[in-house]
Amino acid sequence: RFIVCPQLARTVQRCLQDGTRPGPQPVLLECAPGPGILTRTLLNAGVRVVALESNSAFLPNLQSLENSLDGQLKVIYGDFFRLDPLVTGTVKPPAMCSDKLFETMGVAAVPWRADVPVKIFGILPQKKERNTLWRLLFALYECSSIYRYGRVELNIFISEKEYKVLTAKPGQTRAYQALTVLWQVGCEIQLLHMEPWSSFVTNLKNGGLAVPKSTWLPNDHLCLVRLTPQQNLFTGGLKPTNSATFIFMVKQCLAKPKSRLTARLNSWSLDNGGKLLRELEIPRNAEARNLYPEDYRRLFEALQNSSMFTETWFHDDVLESIRHIN
Repeated sequence: RFIVCPQLARTVQRCLQDGTRPGPQPVLLECAPGPGILTRTLLNAGVRVVALESNSAFLPNLQSLENSLDGQLKVIYGDFFRLDPLVTGTVKPPAMCSDKLFETMGVAAVPWRADVPVKIFGILPQKKERNTLWRLLFALYECSSIYRYGRVELNIFISEKEYKVLTAKPGQTRAYQALTVLWQVGCEIQLLHMEPWSSFVTNLKNGGLAVPKSTWLPNDHLCLVRLTPQQNLFTGGLKPTNSATFIFMVKQCLAKPKSRLTARLNSWSLDNGGKLLRELEIPRNAEARNLYPEDYRRLFEALQNSSMFTETWFHDDVLESIRHIN
């Protein structure tokens, strides 16, 4: 667990309030507030906060603060990063279901193209950072979990190396990955703040900072990143019902980033792959790592309209990919 220090809390508060519109503001869900340093800063700024805390040691102070206010703060025992577990039977706290969480917050689902209904603030667990990004990505494209309620905005601290992956450009060695393409197609990505690892305190017994090592990308900071789902994400041929196929297609193409796209299309028994690329104005010799994220979306939508393409070829592999991520 990383805890925000007071000086950083004020910086985060300014970032979270940046760009707010006149009128009613969305609910702010703070994940793992700990001793409530940021919570108090946000409350003093007039923000309505729902604090989702999984460590019972922090609950009494948070609940005492809740009781001293007139509905501005709501404290819930739960773990955001254990939402909607794939289990049968009763879900045991601090794991919880998103529908129960949103019901408790008093937030109803809104249409996808409506304004953001909820802003979420948290720090991704470093030991499962990549896996968490993938799980959130599947939920986004399938409009499941938190995204059943609309374009929920994430304001999350992630490691600098993962931020570099999310914002990489075509052709960048190693950094440009399937995760890059899918997040850039799905969300507007905005860097709000970069903070050295030393600004965070931990509850580790030795007091040390568990800074993940990286040999090929910078990793000297935690980056506060805003991920706002695109309003037009589902206005074309991409739908929640076929989004798993889109995700799998991108993963397949970028599994070997130096391979030519025509070779990948031919492996899917698309003998007219060259013609398809010409129609999309994509060079025939283009490598998978050279395509922009929007090019992958256009390619997928063209495949959807191709008489030679059928998603049943992908079916088993798509399901296996989803099971592996979950």
